[in-house]
Amino acid sequence: MRWLPARAHDNGVFYLFSNGVGQDDDEVRTGNAMVIDPYGRIVAESRAIEDDMVVADLDLTLLPLSTGRRWITGRRPELYQILTQRQGYERDARTVRFAEEAVAVAPLEPRLKG
Repeated sequence: MRWLPARAHDNGVFYLFSNGVGQDDDEVRTGNAMVIDPYGRIVAESRAIEDDMVVADLDLTLLPLSTGRRWITGRRPELYQILTQRQGYERDARTVRFAEEAVAVAPLEPRLKG
């Protein structure tokens, strides 16, 4: 679960995570519910390997100055325009996900100039 605090920090949001407990087909679910603040700090966490509940008070004053919120206000949409236009090498998501060969992407360099 190390990625959860990083995602909360990156996006400047509170994360509420819950996980099942017990056997799930061939996997054992360990619970580990947690609440994470916009700075990636774990506010409350359960380590019980049984039914459990996590409760926390959220400090909403943390949101405006969090790194994720600052980045969203400094974004530059004009740089993303190329991502919204077809380039001619697109494939459907299912084909790409289950491809057994390398998925080539055309270089973007020539398209960024001019």
